[in-house]
Formats: sequence, structure tokens, C-alpha cells
Amino acid sequence: MAAPHEHDSSCAVAHGDVRPDAGERTLVAVFAGPVADHLLRYAADLGYRTFLVDPDKERGGMADLPPLDAAADVVVTDHHRPELGPVLRDVLTQPVRWVGVMGNPRHPAPHVPALTELGVPAADIARVHRPIGLNIGSRTPAEIAVATLAGLIADRNGRPGGFEF
Repeated sequence: MAAPHEHDSSCAVAHGDVRPDAGERTLVAVFAGPVADHLLRYAADLGYRTFLVDPDKERGGMADLPPLDAAADVVVTDHHRPELGPVLRDVLTQPVRWVGVMGNPRHPAPHVPALTELGVPAADIARVHRPIGLNIGSRTPAEIAVATLAGLIADRNGRPGGFEF
């Protein structure tokens, strides 16, 4: 007789008996840095295809965005970079599922004026989430990455964990 949990797929995944079906999920971290390093590492463990995009080729990422589809989530990890507006403008031309910019919700969102100045329509600017991640009080790059990925998973699964503060 089979153990009761053998027929429960989520239990089988938890026990490592099968790999979770992540589908063709993609995570793009924009701008190299400690948070991006953790995001990419943890996202790969979660079954995402991962890409690092950084216009500064010396930082180790791809200079240009790869073609992205509706399975792609894009996380901008540095809102102080001068390339913020052009990179986000390019992301918003693609049918990505989700795009967000890290930043303190108590400070003005620098992506809004940067995109407005580039002529990006308000409806596209509104697609950009900020703040991002679950509100768990994260402080370190690893904690920020965990909060961000947990929020993305909640959002994908229609769960209330999401991004409410």
C-alpha cells in the first residue's frame, strides 16, 4: 500500500521526489550587484531561467535585453543608475509579465520622471511596481532577494503574500 503522501504532488516536490514545474519562467535582474547575485542564484534554484542585464559590460552581464515574453519577471536592483530610464523603456516594449524597481517606498520613485522624460506613456509607466518584495523588514542583499522572489511567487500564484505594504 502506498503511503498517503505519495499521491500529493506538492508533498512529492517537498520531499525532492519530483522537480517543481516552473514552466518557462524567466527572471531578469537589471544592474549587477549583491542583490542581483542573490536573486539570480535563488531564482535558478526555483526553476527560473535567469539573465543579468547591465549596460556596463565590465560588470559581467549582458549589455542588451534578451527577447522576453509573458513568462518573464524583471527586477531592477539599482534605482540610482543613469541608465534606469532607457533600460526600463526597453523592458516596457516587451510583453513581460511583471517589472519592478527596488527602492524605499518613502522616497520618490526615480523611474517615473526618467520614463516620462523619454516619452513613455503613463499606462506603461504604471506597469512598473515599486516597492517590490514581501514586507519582511529585509536589510541584507540575501534577505532582499528572498523577499523579492517570495513576492513574485505569491503574485504568480494569485496569493495575498504579494506586494502590499
